[in-house]
Amino acid sequence: MALLMDISSIISMANVAILVALLAVYANIYSKTRATFTVGLVVFASMLMLHNGIAVYGYFAMAPLYSDDLLPYFVGIHIAELAGLVALLKVTVWPEGVKTTPKAS
Repeated sequence: MALLMDISSIISMANVAILVALLAVYANIYSKTRATFTVGLVVFASMLMLHNGIAVYGYFAMAPLYSDDLLPYFVGIHIAELAGLVALLKVTVWPEGVKTTPKAS
């Protein structure tokens, strides 16, 4: 079951990397607009980063205390969080989506 803990740790680290990118984008937006909504996004991303940092620390420091039956659920939670963060990063960095131009006849 150490494999599941390693997978969960790797996914948590990927989440932290995405959150760093989001924080950089949000800080850039805030420096240009001074919008209070952006401050909320920074706080949100910071709290998620804290959550993932504590999770990674907990996996390495307290591995013997985790029941093997819980590990698949931890992996599932982190995968769901990764999917949500990828979607958030996509709409933040590339809000217009894929635009196709009609071909001239």
